[in-house]
Amino acid sequence: MSTEPTDGRRRYALIGAGARAEMFLRAVAIEHADRARLVGLVDVNQTRMDVHNRWLTAAGAPAVPTYPATGFTRMLAEQRVDEVVVTTVDRTHADYVVAALDAGCDVITEKPMTVDVDGCRRILAAVDRTGRRVSVAFNYRFKPVHETVRQVLASGEIGEIGSVHFEWLLDVRHGADYFRRWHRDKANSGGLLVHKSGHHFDLVNWWLGGAPREAYAMGRLFFYGEAGARHGYARDYPRVHGSPAAADDPFALHLADNPRLRELYLDAESSDGYQRDLNVFAPGVSIEDDMAVLVRYDTGATMTYHLTAYAPWEGYRLMVNGSRGRLELEVVENDHVSAAGAGELTGAAVHGEAEAAEQGWASLTVRPFWAPPREVPLPPATRGGHGGADERMTAVLLGAQTDPLARSATARDGALALLTGLAANRSMETGAPVRVADLLDLNSVRGVHV
Repeated sequence: MSTEPTDGRRRYALIGAGARAEMFLRAVAIEHADRARLVGLVDVNQTRMDVHNRWLTAAGAPAVPTYPATGFTRMLAEQRVDEVVVTTVDRTHADYVVAALDAGCDVITEKPMTVDVDGCRRILAAVDRTGRRVSVAFNYRFKPVHETVRQVLASGEIGEIGSVHFEWLLDVRHGADYFRRWHRDKANSGGLLVHKSGHHFDLVNWWLGGAPREAYAMGRLFFYGEAGARHGYARDYPRVHGSPAAADDPFALHLADNPRLRELYLDAESSDGYQRDLNVFAPGVSIEDDMAVLVRYDTGATMTYHLTAYAPWEGYRLMVNGSRGRLELEVVENDHVSAAGAGELTGAAVHGEAEAAEQGWASLTVRPFWAPPREVPLPPATRGGHGGADERMTAVLLGAQTDPLARSATARDGALALLTGLAANRSMETGAPVRVADLLDLNSVRGVHV
């Protein structure tokens, strides 16, 4: 048991030392070190934990005690942890979230909260049983443009919301990355409707102030995997590193050319065998890359949603139809991908997320009945992960800033976003609409009502 004296700062530990962990580690150990203290790091791979410790000490922060994944609960006790940050592979989230709650800790978990109904039920039951808090890291809530959309809709300017159309495009740099790493296996990630679209489903829940009731979906693996070989892009190699056939493949991710990815993944392969640079057209892909979803909400509104993971540009379009007019949002994060840079990941994209490029832009328009359209001023773009949203989110989650827009997502919010994706996945399997309550009726869970 640790005998270190307390200094009044909240004690944090993190489990899951992949790329996404860096943002949380820096937030706790450096950016908010006046109120937070990093006391433990847990992973299945010691090499990756050592890399993060080198990065922390190079930035002026102290190294952190490391533990194997099997020592998670022991670490919680020895380090007297107040709050745990979970950034592991998605399918393991529920195990660590529940264990942390039962140990008396609060939890911040990366999205999705978990990947299946059983995990969701277990987390909600643990929240009710322990009285502890789970916060889900839906950083898109913290983008200024999304905050502006919420404010416009909440003002009533377009009236009661009748329907939403939401189209999201992942370009062939960002989209391809889900098909070369662990996300390509639906058992690990729940597929893109859970792992990626969960962000978007949560935004709509937040904007509408509603909950999903029913979903109908169609989707397929069209572009990547073995099915995509017919399009003429596939090269015959299993993984990029050491494969001559990958040398000029625009879909290849060359880990050795990116110092941070090399340290975190290529140099760590000997510890657990995980390969970060698989051929996106190689066998083993069990997720879809083209999905259409129809959702009905408890407010009466409906949403048509489409996710494309192989687009020539990156961005999204949102249209909201109301009883007094219409809101239209268009965001271009990257207007094209060059063949020379298709396999490169820089900035936030190292974490599997796109970073707004210099050629990006956004526009928000309100079109009222019987009046000219109004362009809504948007805050200037800021640098940093997800246009500064990561930094804004961690400041709120770590208690350094207040949250007047209610951007912090609870376990209930995490469940609602997850259940939209799970209902859509089930619909793709059965070919029929799926009621969310037939998967998990949140009204039957104590302390969680919709």
